Amino acid sequence: MNLDEFKSTITRGEQPAPLVPPLRALWHEARGEWQRAHEIVQDETDTPSAWVHAYLHRKEGDLSNAAYWYRRAKRPMPSATLDEEWEILAATFLLGEDDD
Repeated sequence: MNLDEFKSTITRGEQPAPLVPPLRALWHEARGEWQRAHEIVQDETDTPSAWVHAYLHRKEGDLSNAAYWYRRAKRPMPSATLDEEWEILAATFLLGEDDD
């Protein structure tokens, strides 16, 4: 599945299955379901989930918590916009480029 196909499932409200937790969380977050997205990644211990967790706290505006999770994900705090980071995250995980 490519990024455009993934985005179209968000618009239709039809979550593709199976999705790894980071992609599931991004799917829910894009639908305005921040809490559900957070629940998905908060108990995961892998690096990709930590990266999404960081993004979620950045979006929430909790930058100190986001910084903690970016460190756990071994990523710097991004200078990209939130929309740009969401696309980077989704594209990376769809391609399987950040498997833990």
